[in-house]
Amino acid sequence: MSKQKNSQVKPGRDSLWEAIHHEVELLAQQEPVLTSFFYDSVLSHQTLEGALAYNLAAQIDNSVLSALTIREVFVEAMAAEPAICDSMRKDLSAYVERDPACDQYCLPLLYFKGFHALQIYRVANWLWRSNRQSLALYLQNRVSEIFAVDIHPGAQIGSGIMIDHATGLVIGETSVIGDNVSMLHSVTLGGTGAQAGDRHPKIGCGVLIAAGAKILGNINVGEGAKIGAGSLVLDPVPPHTTVAGVPAKIVGHPTEAEPSREMDQRIDGDGI
Repeated sequence: MSKQKNSQVKPGRDSLWEAIHHEVELLAQQEPVLTSFFYDSVLSHQTLEGALAYNLAAQIDNSVLSALTIREVFVEAMAAEPAICDSMRKDLSAYVERDPACDQYCLPLLYFKGFHALQIYRVANWLWRSNRQSLALYLQNRVSEIFAVDIHPGAQIGSGIMIDHATGLVIGETSVIGDNVSMLHSVTLGGTGAQAGDRHPKIGCGVLIAAGAKILGNINVGEGAKIGAGSLVLDPVPPHTTVAGVPAKIVGHPTEAEPSREMDQRIDGDGI
């Protein structure tokens, strides 16, 4: 069992980290076979940020960049831009609040590739904006290979994001996603052709994008909108409307202000 600890950030009282630590202590008691995994992933670390950096680096290292090198990049990014850590914590809370399969804060940290891909994107985005595009694209490529999630580091993504299941998710370079957005697997925020420039969707706060939806082009999806599963969205979506179909049409209005928080993907109750 490794005894290595993270010490990049001085520990302080952190209720979220304390809750995660306690959850994992109980899991280690319940499943002794995974004791070493739980120790290395969580229990040996002094901070949530340290545990996150360790876990992410351990999953995407290879012969080109070691886990230690990647981990150092993550720690550098989090130290340089505290907003990365703030957003990560809001993302964690979003999973517990919205995913019925997630009843512990430690679960996204340990197991959910949508959460992992999103946090690596946050570091890659910092690298992208710091004129370190090559390393940012390298991380994007590794995430695509390992998790089957492709988020361009140039995209702008808010906080409190929940990506459920995540397989097949694609988010293009000039996409903009507001706070408290939820989306599921096989969602695409893409372009409509070979043109350069600002070419990807702009997603407002509180939007729910159901599984398999494709939103294409530089169009706005207004805050509080709901995109039905399997829809092809080619036109702007007004705030607080529900669209569905191929191509998508307005079919009603969500009953809640932020559909992303309720995760109700049915559209039959959203009357016109």
